[in-house]
Amino acid sequence: MPKQISAARRSSIAGLLTAASLALALSGCASYDVTAPADARAEATSSDAKNARAGDAGSGDVDCSKAKCVALTFDAGPSENTNRLLDVLKENKAHATFFMLGKNHIAERPAEVKRIAAEGHELANHTWSHQILTDIKPDEAKREISRVQDEVHKITGKTPTLMRPPQGRTDEEVSKISKELGVAQVLWSVTAKDYQTTDSDLITKRVLDQTKRDGIILLHDIYKGTVPAVPGILKELKNRGYTVVTVSQLLSPAKPEPGMVYRP
Repeated sequence: MPKQISAARRSSIAGLLTAASLALALSGCASYDVTAPADARAEATSSDAKNARAGDAGSGDVDCSKAKCVALTFDAGPSENTNRLLDVLKENKAHATFFMLGKNHIAERPAEVKRIAAEGHELANHTWSHQILTDIKPDEAKREISRVQDEVHKITGKTPTLMRPPQGRTDEEVSKISKELGVAQVLWSVTAKDYQTTDSDLITKRVLDQTKRDGIILLHDIYKGTVPAVPGILKELKNRGYTVVTVSQLLSPAKPEPGMVYRP
């Protein structure tokens, strides 16, 4: 497995988070620029810090260079479970990043998209129809991303600055397209594999077993077992001294750099 070179803070790596994706990337000699949240913060300019203190979107009052932060993210919604999830987050005074799908989700549930934005969560892009971006033509990949950008802006007046490629599969071409469209790419360090189980206790255990400082947690609000697990996850993270933040809060005072891949 390729190593991230922390001294350089940025490196060109081949690979993804899961073994299967790693094998696919290596076989295709895929490479892309990647940086960790802590390194992004360390590289932030004084002007970035000033903007963050002034209250830029996503920065909030949390200083993750001092606080023990972890970013909470949800993929593939909104769904029929999203309003309950938003209730849980509100009850726990927690904010998350929502990597939303376009087809059958954003397009069918604009009210939930509006609520996500209104309650201070981060709107992010998970493509229009979950096509694997490395498997399709560049023009198709561009449409997959840009359609979500346009639809979210139409509904909320805000345009996402973050995108999560389906299955975490990206390469140089996807990074180039992301840069053109003004979105940074966000992978993850914690996955409950909640698409495999409806056991909320198991989902909770998997998240807590993997979570470390500056981690990015991947969950899906489309699966039945996930939302019921969230209260327990939030409670125990708090007990362990974590501050739950959005991805942009985790990176602050750095701003997400279009085209860059962020991964703990």
